[in-house]
Amino acid sequence: MRRRACEFVGRRSTRKPDLQYKGSPTWTALFFPEMKTKPCLTHEDCRKIMAACSAEALAHQWAVTIAIVDDGGHLLMLERLDGAAPSSAEIGPAKARMAALGRRETKAYEDIINGGRFAFLSAASGTALRGAMMEGAVPIMFEGQCVGAVGVSGVKSAEDAQVARAGIAAL
Repeated sequence: MRRRACEFVGRRSTRKPDLQYKGSPTWTALFFPEMKTKPCLTHEDCRKIMAACSAEALAHQWAVTIAIVDDGGHLLMLERLDGAAPSSAEIGPAKARMAALGRRETKAYEDIINGGRFAFLSAASGTALRGAMMEGAVPIMFEGQCVGAVGVSGVKSAEDAQVARAGIAAL
């Protein structure tokens, strides 16, 4: 007797599922009729962003670390330019992660804290987000959805944000 794989994820059966007969809709169409798709960053997109960020930083002779993350805050690409402080390799990705997860520029968080809401600092109390509450990261928005973020660290916060915006403009 031969085994056949069912359409059910992770399960195997010796019989063909009842949903599979000629002319029937697929299993996914029955149970997920309105499955949505979303845009995401490709490797080529990251390369374009990184090249533009690096060009902006080098044009001003800024030694920075540039981090690009996806919409979940997971690191896709990191570049530490010559002369950038070792700590910037931790702060840049943290800024990018905070911008991607919050769907807003990290300057908004800095303004909240500077406005007197010091309790907001506890939102980044974990080591993965240390330094994330400073300006320098910008989310990448496409068709109203956040697809990732660019975080920069190494110079003044406004200059970090300038480098990040230059990279996003390349898309």
